[in-house]
Amino acid sequence: MKWWIMAVTLGIYYLTPWIRWDRGPNLPDQAVLVDLANRRFYFFMIEIWPHEFYFVAGLLIMAGLGLFLFTSAMGRVWCGYACPQTVWTDLFILVERWVEGDRNNRLRLHRAPLSAKKVRLRATKWAIWLLIAVATGGAWVFYFTDAPTLLRDLLTFDAHPIAYTTIAVLTATTFLFGGFAREQICIYACPWPRIQAAMMDEDTLTVGYREWRGEPRKHSDAVKAGEPMGDCIDCMACVNVCPVGIDIRNGQQLECITCALCIDACDDIMAKMGKPRGLVDYMALSDETLERQGKAGRRPWQHILRPRTILYTTLWAGVGIGLTVALFLRSEIEMTVAPVRNPIFVTLSDGAIRNTYEVRLLNKHGEERRFDLSVVSSAPLRLDLEGTDTTWVNVPADSTFLQRVYIIGDAGSAAAEGDRTDVRIWVEDATSQERAFKDTVFNGKGSR
Repeated sequence: MKWWIMAVTLGIYYLTPWIRWDRGPNLPDQAVLVDLANRRFYFFMIEIWPHEFYFVAGLLIMAGLGLFLFTSAMGRVWCGYACPQTVWTDLFILVERWVEGDRNNRLRLHRAPLSAKKVRLRATKWAIWLLIAVATGGAWVFYFTDAPTLLRDLLTFDAHPIAYTTIAVLTATTFLFGGFAREQICIYACPWPRIQAAMMDEDTLTVGYREWRGEPRKHSDAVKAGEPMGDCIDCMACVNVCPVGIDIRNGQQLECITCALCIDACDDIMAKMGKPRGLVDYMALSDETLERQGKAGRRPWQHILRPRTILYTTLWAGVGIGLTVALFLRSEIEMTVAPVRNPIFVTLSDGAIRNTYEVRLLNKHGEERRFDLSVVSSAPLRLDLEGTDTTWVNVPADSTFLQRVYIIGDAGSAAAEGDRTDVRIWVEDATSQERAFKDTVFNGKGSR
């Protein structure tokens, strides 16, 4: 399962920037793109604008709730199977095993004096690690600009220095964290082990040791004194395979990342000994009493489906449904209105009163659209646009357009002679008939 998850997650990371998605002639065709220059986030058919950052915040909340859910159900299963630190560490260890051999061969190589063979093996391993690290840093920057264009610029040394700097930093951190620091990052740098206990309870399925079955161990004083031996032969296989170097037989510990390698190691030994598997296994503390009595514990789904996990699932689904509804209900046109306050009004030569507004129009469509503007008020007012004799403007595709708008009250009218008059400025997409509005005020002579 770890290998499958590693292959899928690495495949997603490395290949996603190269997926194309046709959005029309005026928009980028990269399926997933964080376009910082134009302040956009593209995800296939979805386009997120800066003022819609609440979608990103919602996704982060869902990620947090999902982490709470998985931890409550199965402990640090995220850390052991899908965390980037774990995935890249497993990839580096795979390369190490391919180049230097199994654990015993690697230990012998580590203890051996410097020789041509040792230098050749180490150089080969580090070279492959470095290639993986460069690919990791390169794949990251491809998410922020058009991938084929950036790749060409990188190879011809025409890319921006920031791109090279970012790749260099990520290459160094990937090489050091995945190749040398490994699970020490999980123990000392990651905050999650310190707070995971708040998400877990006696019904959480996590890696544990059935000490009532394994004790006393083969070499213990109790066995030497004549007590019957338990199933644990004290072979230390579970300790040897543990990436963080703990003994799971001592109980749950902060360092455990729930990678379950100790389960596989112990099951192999039990199979060779002709004993039942599961001495080290995914288990819940609440089953201990039943198993000590020789009874079967509850089924896994009975541990997973409990009030805490149902609450996390409900919250997670609620946020997801809310984001989906907001995504489909959002308008494709928007506007903001900012009254110009210096001066608050102008008296024209015919005695009419004119107010000025800065109207910013937002066109989210992939093609240019005509936007018609109008004003609605309890008093007779008219609307003019600066630079044109019409009351409509063409807004370019996928962009904002700033238009100065004048609202005029005729001389002697109630709006011109009064204090303030509430007005509503409407904009309508001539193609789709979609409308948006903003409320503001018209200042007459009485507002001085």
